Amino acid sequence: MRLILSYLIGLVFGVGISISGMANPAKVLNFFDVAGTWDPSLAFVMGGALIVTAIGYRLVLKRQAPMLAASFQLPTRRDLDLPLIAGSALFGVGWGIAGFCPGGALPALGTGRSEVAIFVVALLAGILTAKRIQSALNDRSSAPA
Repeated sequence: MRLILSYLIGLVFGVGISISGMANPAKVLNFFDVAGTWDPSLAFVMGGALIVTAIGYRLVLKRQAPMLAASFQLPTRRDLDLPLIAGSALFGVGWGIAGFCPGGALPALGTGRSEVAIFVVALLAGILTAKRIQSALNDRSSAPA
């Protein structure tokens, strides 16, 4: 049941991303081109997603537990640290350069375009590199002085 629901949720997400144009890097890049061919439609997509998410959280968090898990997995940290800020900045720069974010790139893989595949490979390489750096930093900080 969990696998079927995960598939259906992913399918709805992918269809929504495709219909909204978020899988089209030209549309995304035009959103960032405020001085040129600016396309504000992405702001409406993000605003609509924010409204749906806010309503969804209010409804879901009234439950004792999620439907398919023993408890909710909510973040407990509220501080801003260097890894969070650096990662967010890197994400934004990559999105602005490539025109893809992970959410838009995964559904776009189905188009068979090589630039999407290159982006996803670079994304995975970046994730693995970040994990290795974090692991090395953790090893270094826990080593005896």
